[in-house]
Amino acid sequence: MSTTRTDLVLGIDEAGRGPGLGPMVLAAVVLDERGAALLGERGVRDSKAFGSSDRARARRAELSRAVEAAAIWVGREVCSVETIDEHVRCGALNLLERTCAVRLIERAPACGRVIADGRALFSPLKARYPHLEACDRGESVHTAVAAASICAKAHRDALFEEIVRRYLPDFGPLHGGGYVNSATRNFVAEYVRRFGHLPPEARSSWPWPGNPRPAPPRSL
Repeated sequence: MSTTRTDLVLGIDEAGRGPGLGPMVLAAVVLDERGAALLGERGVRDSKAFGSSDRARARRAELSRAVEAAAIWVGREVCSVETIDEHVRCGALNLLERTCAVRLIERAPACGRVIADGRALFSPLKARYPHLEACDRGESVHTAVAAASICAKAHRDALFEEIVRRYLPDFGPLHGGGYVNSATRNFVAEYVRRFGHLPPEARSSWPWPGNPRPAPPRSL
């Protein structure tokens, strides 16, 4: 068992809980005081504050690399569309996030503080980790949480860009990061019109207009 370093802070945050397309990513970042100061000087803050433009994605990617360089440890958990659907259908999406958080905490170096973004979501983990702090808007006041937010969102940006490239030749640009906005609804509607079911990257547990059939199972 590793020795706890009281000077280390582990921050946890997620990206991609709300979109109807693509995976969800949880990230954890371990910082010491020096790393936190360096990242604060670099402007590391909540990833959502940067927006969804190409410039914003490039900035998040740049800051994610800075986090990797300054952090003691960085970890990620990626939840597939299929896993998300399975948990949503039984009302267990929060449980999925907590399970991912536990995996990250167990893999990370033992830290004096663990700070997770989401008071109601992560407070149940305090029974297992008494030193865990679950707070709302943690990314706005804790550099480790802001760094985790950046890493989670930058990783999801990269995964979603793969989806965008996959469909670009036949459907054109796909804007909006997979959130159920007009661009995403139009893409899904056109895909369903052509193929008769949702694209495999769509969460079939989400309330899509017309409630189209989910994609057929993927071959393993």
